[in-house]
Amino acid sequence: MKLNYVTKQLSTVKRWMATALLGMLAIAFVWQGAFFSNTSAMADPAATLIASSDAGDRAEEKASRDAGRTKNFIDDAADKVKQAAKSNANKIDQATDNGSFAERKAKQDAATIQRRANEDASRTKEAVDKTKNAVERTVDNIKDAFGK
Repeated sequence: MKLNYVTKQLSTVKRWMATALLGMLAIAFVWQGAFFSNTSAMADPAATLIASSDAGDRAEEKASRDAGRTKNFIDDAADKVKQAAKSNANKIDQATDNGSFAERKAKQDAATIQRRANEDASRTKEAVDKTKNAVERTVDNIKDAFGK
């Protein structure tokens, strides 16, 4: 079916009306957002600063508490590594004759593993302390910046 002149014009008018209606709706939504925005929160910024200093204290406490938990976890992991090394050395000691090469090597490896576990645990604890201190310094700097 072929559209005649009147039907083509009517189709074009429908499209323009739909476009205009959508444009008007978009303008109305933008306009409504401008009038109904909540500006009362900007009236007294001092109240938010008090809350932020309290939040800073809580952040520092949480950082300290989490650092303590992390250190305990590191100690537990190091202890488990040491126990595994001792257990393996004891198993080899029981399975071999006294003074064999495998027994000496197992004991030597166990001592190396234990030493490295202690070194790794201490390095990791130092990294946790540095991170905790960096967090606390950052929170203090933010509190100082907003406090002045």
